[in-house]
Amino acid sequence: MRAASKVSPSRGNRPLKLPLVLTISRIFISPIFLIFYLNYQRLGIPLRVLPFILIFLLAFSELSDFFDGYLARKFDLVTELGKILDPMADSITRLTILLTFTQGFIKLPLLLVFVFVYRDAMISTLRTVCAFRGVTLAARTSGKVKAVLQATSIFAILILMIPYAWGALSLSQLQDISLMMILAAAIYTLFAGAEYIWANRGYIKQAWKQ
Repeated sequence: MRAASKVSPSRGNRPLKLPLVLTISRIFISPIFLIFYLNYQRLGIPLRVLPFILIFLLAFSELSDFFDGYLARKFDLVTELGKILDPMADSITRLTILLTFTQGFIKLPLLLVFVFVYRDAMISTLRTVCAFRGVTLAARTSGKVKAVLQATSIFAILILMIPYAWGALSLSQLQDISLMMILAAAIYTLFAGAEYIWANRGYIKQAWKQ
């Protein structure tokens, strides 16, 4: 009887797929982040409190990104939908935050942020076209480094907002440092995109000939 009461890790006994729920939750975090950042005054949130709320939202997003992949592999919960939604959720979250930073007090240049938008759109389209033609393009280490660099830059900007909110950092200093960090991330993003295409050029040619 005791053996029968245990929850098996097999698919049939898991009505709720936690990894998929975590992945979907990341998609909904980005608009929440945007609302808090742009409307904190209307919501009655003090500027000194705002950075901590935004850091919490981003930390939850990044942790859910780690745990959805970990749980999916550990308990054999990998699904085709999850494979599609996971990178999509990553792109939506980070691109939404970067686009949000073009407004408010950070004011990143919109053209700079579009480097990330175009890279993700190009690689996603390329992978989709190749997949339709039966060719799978594997992820590259440079892409993972790019994602870490983007997340680190966003975290750093949010941390810098703390001394700014408390008057220890000027607005121009906050904007200049933020610009330099995102510029560095954008340069590496261009390199990662070019490296991805070059490394997979043979598979891309194969898919194009079919």
